[in-house]
Amino acid sequence: MNIRALLSEKVAAAMAAAGIPAEFGPNLALSKNPQFGDYQANGAMAAAKAMKSNPRQIADSIIQHLDLTGLADKVEIAGPGFINIYLSSAWLAGISEEISTDAHLTVQAAEPAQTIVIDYSAPNLAKEMHVGHLRSTIIGDAMARLSEFLGHRVVRQNHIGDWGTQFGMLIAELEETLSETSQSFQLKDLESFYQQAKKHFDEDPAFADKAREYVVRLQRGDEGVYALWQQFIQLSLAHSEELYERLNVSLSREDVRGESYYNDQLASTVADLEAKGLVVEDQGAKVAFLEEFADKDGKPGAYIVQKQGGGFLYATTDLAAMQFRIQTLKADRILIFTDARQGLHFKQLFTLSRKAGYAPDAVELVHCAFGMMMGADGKPFKTRSGGTVKLAELVDEAIERSEKLVAEKNPELDAEQQQEVARKVAIGAVKYADLSKTRTNDYVFNWDAMLSFEGNTAPYLQYAYTRIQSIFRKAGESDAYLRAAIVLEHEQERALALKLAQFEEVLLQVYREAMPHSLCAYLYDLAGLTMSFYENCAILKEGVDPAVRDSRLRLSHGVASTLRCGLDLLGIEVMERM
Repeated sequence: MNIRALLSEKVAAAMAAAGIPAEFGPNLALSKNPQFGDYQANGAMAAAKAMKSNPRQIADSIIQHLDLTGLADKVEIAGPGFINIYLSSAWLAGISEEISTDAHLTVQAAEPAQTIVIDYSAPNLAKEMHVGHLRSTIIGDAMARLSEFLGHRVVRQNHIGDWGTQFGMLIAELEETLSETSQSFQLKDLESFYQQAKKHFDEDPAFADKAREYVVRLQRGDEGVYALWQQFIQLSLAHSEELYERLNVSLSREDVRGESYYNDQLASTVADLEAKGLVVEDQGAKVAFLEEFADKDGKPGAYIVQKQGGGFLYATTDLAAMQFRIQTLKADRILIFTDARQGLHFKQLFTLSRKAGYAPDAVELVHCAFGMMMGADGKPFKTRSGGTVKLAELVDEAIERSEKLVAEKNPELDAEQQQEVARKVAIGAVKYADLSKTRTNDYVFNWDAMLSFEGNTAPYLQYAYTRIQSIFRKAGESDAYLRAAIVLEHEQERALALKLAQFEEVLLQVYREAMPHSLCAYLYDLAGLTMSFYENCAILKEGVDPAVRDSRLRLSHGVASTLRCGLDLLGIEVMERM
């Protein structure tokens, strides 16, 4: 159920019937104050200005043609021409009943469905995943889950960094390690392995020469070197996959399509750009000069696709990936999640892709840039010694802190239950602390805030869910209440039902903007309204009318289903007890 779309359609029809030109839309918005209705249609003001008419008269003519029978109890004009719409409580009750029994919570499947390619996580396999990979991984995953829930076909792309000069160095180190031991090699600490290889490269000229030789042999397809490279890649991917599983991220091995995949297409891509007159040679390099990115002196922006000496860059790889995603994967929409510092690169990539005909105008290209995770000092989040924080270590610490909290708050749970609850609380807290912030902003990492059971946090939402489950356990095993009529007599009941009915429009907003924090804000509001509902509306107390009891249980069931679904779309698990 999309209330905003339904009301917009009806107001638009009324505007057309009132003779208002089609270019003036309903301009529907949520009312900020319930005393002014549930929704406001503000299109009369803009239309009146253009038509040189009185906005209240325009609003009145719209209302005369507006048919909201059964949908709204009252429609009135306020101020200079706002149209306030008060939804029918009986209609909201009916929607709440549908939500309580519909597995998809009345959210309609997208029509037509699109193919959405989502590029996220994309760690460089030369190093262990660190906190800098967290935002891309979990924001991208939330968008993938949400897009699928809305009925779109989602193609996840983990564009890993698995190619380049550093791999010659790593392969040389791997060969030496294998030659020194007869045991099977296990890459237990990718970071120290990389640092060891880098040290050899910097200090041992013979090792450096061997590393460079391996790069050449790898690029030529040498079977022996390729086998070593493959072993390193598989070991590295295993590290990433372990983290994805711990973080409840839906990426799998099948989603991996790294830089190496496009290696055979780079030369032909550059040749094609040259043939189209989009790339010229400049000081030995192949460069696309883009007038759209000219500096203040009028000098066009330079987008290098081939280095002097013939080497390719990640810009070239991204151009090849663009062609593959549109021509082979048939993408209608491409979302790429990286930090904001890569903004210029992707603007230039999209511009050149359009010019070259790789990306038709009908295909939506979106660089979903995000801010950085900051420490309490306002600087990028680091260890106390100033080093990079490994993502695995962050997860370990989150679980350790959560275990202490759960043990204090829930001593009645056995050790296994405490561990399971602590794991879900910890992972949820880390993810939600990130997802609940506006994507484009930096945010300060704070353990105490994210693990709090109060405020806009995952533990608070998880607790709200378990509180509802506790009520159901006390009510007994029967689900007869799911056949009860919902009646909204109390203002807290009505506010809760209205919020439930707005779930789909929130999901569509998140889908359009690629901003999961809007879903977090919705869930937080829903949980807050639920707490207020329980404080003001008795359910299981002695003396409560059975019909009222069952109505409120059914409404609670819809809330629980929506909380669980919303958190699942964010990749956060719930628990029955807490």
